[in-house]
Amino acid sequence: MAVDRVGMVVHGGRPEAAEAARTVRAWCAEHAVACKDIDVWNDGERRSARQEVAAAGDPGLVVTLGGDGTFLRGARLAAAIDALVLGVDLGRVGFLTEVPMTMVRTALDAVHDDRLDVEQRMLLTMRASCRLEVPSDIEALMSYGRGPLLPPTSVRSDCETGGEWGIPLDVIALNDVVLEKLARDRQISVGVYIAGRLLASYSADALLVATPTGSTAYSFAAGGPVVSPGTEALVFTPVAPHMTFNRSVVAAPDEPVGLRVLERSGRAAVSIDGQLRGVIGPGDWIGVYAAPRKLRAVRLGPMDFYGRLRDRMNLTDAPAAVADGTPAPLWPVRSAPPGDLAHLAMPDDPTASG
Repeated sequence: MAVDRVGMVVHGGRPEAAEAARTVRAWCAEHAVACKDIDVWNDGERRSARQEVAAAGDPGLVVTLGGDGTFLRGARLAAAIDALVLGVDLGRVGFLTEVPMTMVRTALDAVHDDRLDVEQRMLLTMRASCRLEVPSDIEALMSYGRGPLLPPTSVRSDCETGGEWGIPLDVIALNDVVLEKLARDRQISVGVYIAGRLLASYSADALLVATPTGSTAYSFAAGGPVVSPGTEALVFTPVAPHMTFNRSVVAAPDEPVGLRVLERSGRAAVSIDGQLRGVIGPGDWIGVYAAPRKLRAVRLGPMDFYGRLRDRMNLTDAPAAVADGTPAPLWPVRSAPPGDLAHLAMPDDPTASG
């Protein structure tokens, strides 16, 4: 695949990330590929994703060097210009990142030689009854522990605005969109609509809409389901709701989720992939729906999502399940699948020798 320009998003607090960045720069120099660091916070100025990638010369490949948080930042940049994104795993959990640091050169060679898989990941975008803004009196409070704030959301100029559908915001989320309370002693009250119909009115600490990719992030911590990243769905999960029904709801990708702040509720913060992007009050609403385009993530082979789930979540077998001393057998077996399974995209057995 012809990639003539690479952009890097580097975790500045990790020495190993700086070392990996040197490896990427050396590879690019050897292959006459332009390389530039891109980061929305490089010089302390808050800039949009499009401004950052434009300053970097619109790279065809964005390489992230860090953990899942760094990957989310790189994904936002790559999605703005439909570039490929490759995640190098230097973090603790690593659900999103693809390759270990020791395989950086191998991964870049694979991209250069077109020996890669491109995985399509669902993204979320949103509309709102108003522009999202962060009031100056709470900006310092809300930025504590979250890192520098991103710039205010802008309106998408290529979409129709007005009427009951509000205004289209120029934002994307790979993990989730979250509506959460501002005051510790006061929950938010929100009417939740799915596909235009009222589901219920909630009083809760937060309400979130996640992608399948984000189902293993905040949604999982709030008791939501684990959803394969190959699925297309919107996962709605309430956080600490004051009501009997506290379950997640998995909606189809063409069923937008609307969240309207009710009359007697306090103000609510809107976070996108963990970054505060605005505050709304009673009468305001946001609508979350599947974005028209998907993230294009580089894979060097089939992703063993369930093996990674077992590893990352430290899943162990129930003692009662192995009381007889016989471990669970591996399935599928190493032989070719029978005819009635040939249409399935069964992953390769990771234990099979080459």
